[in-house]
Amino acid sequence: MLVIASEVHHAHNALEISKGALVRSAESPERADMILSALDTGGHQISEPRSADWDLLARVHDPAYLKFLEGAWDRWTEEHDANVPAMSFMWPTRGFAARQPDDLVGQLGYFSFAGDTSIVAGTWSAALEAASIAVTATDEMGRTNAPTFGLCRPPGHHATSDQFGGYCYLNNAAISAQRLLDAGADRVVVLDVDYHHGNGTQSIFYDRSDVQFISIHADPREEFPWFAGYDDERGVGAGEGWNLNLPLPRETGFAAWASALDSALSAIEGADAMVVSLGVDTYENDPLGTFGLTTENFAAVGAQIASVGLPTVILQEGGYAVSNIGENVASFLSGF
Repeated sequence: MLVIASEVHHAHNALEISKGALVRSAESPERADMILSALDTGGHQISEPRSADWDLLARVHDPAYLKFLEGAWDRWTEEHDANVPAMSFMWPTRGFAARQPDDLVGQLGYFSFAGDTSIVAGTWSAALEAASIAVTATDEMGRTNAPTFGLCRPPGHHATSDQFGGYCYLNNAAISAQRLLDAGADRVVVLDVDYHHGNGTQSIFYDRSDVQFISIHADPREEFPWFAGYDDERGVGAGEGWNLNLPLPRETGFAAWASALDSALSAIEGADAMVVSLGVDTYENDPLGTFGLTTENFAAVGAQIASVGLPTVILQEGGYAVSNIGENVASFLSGF
């Protein structure tokens, strides 16, 4: 399979707040390195991305948000120690006005929703490169009609049109779906199989009927992002009925997970192409998940999704069992 990847992600090595401490992010450069090594060893064709078009990014994300991300680090280092990541400590939660302040720390809160995601020197270049990977993989899939894999890092499915969080800055899957629509697709389905709900992708397309969003994930009553991903979230306006969430309880095993995937695939309606948000944090030993999928199960998942027969681009999302992430992604792609 054609794999689009880049070394630019190494510039993004962030910190996060975890259990009250500032620690190295679980979303580390080693994740993508392990995947790329496994796919290279497996004989996949590796190619570098072409630059993403700003106008495309601005059809998915608020232009003010893009400009904020682009300049946030330079602004931060004018006022703060460059050894400290750019983060806020306050967000416009219930009872506050959702107004964009002028102050940088205030804007960091306004344009984010979680303390697990910081900005460092290489964040913007890495996020922009991840979006470029998604666009290039999408274009190559459209050109060849063969499945392609975009090794996106940082991931994207938690990023909304104007907020970062959940290790995500630009929504790679949403950008891919918009690219497919721009190329002539009438409807695209985004299938999210990450352990965590893709709240950002849902938010971006929640009032639209040209993108169907389907997500299988841990029940948000128990897991991040807690405030999105419930089964009664079905879309609004033109998007009503085009959003499907299939939350599952902790410790879900492969049989129950595969049954949910059957339901998800059966719900696909009128799609001309598919974007798969591939998270392998459903793995049995993932430190940020509780599901029970094995490396061998991922091959079956890939085959199950491929059986739909749609032109498909696959984009990397989560997966934090670093020593196993490469073989898990390789297993999925081999099955597909």
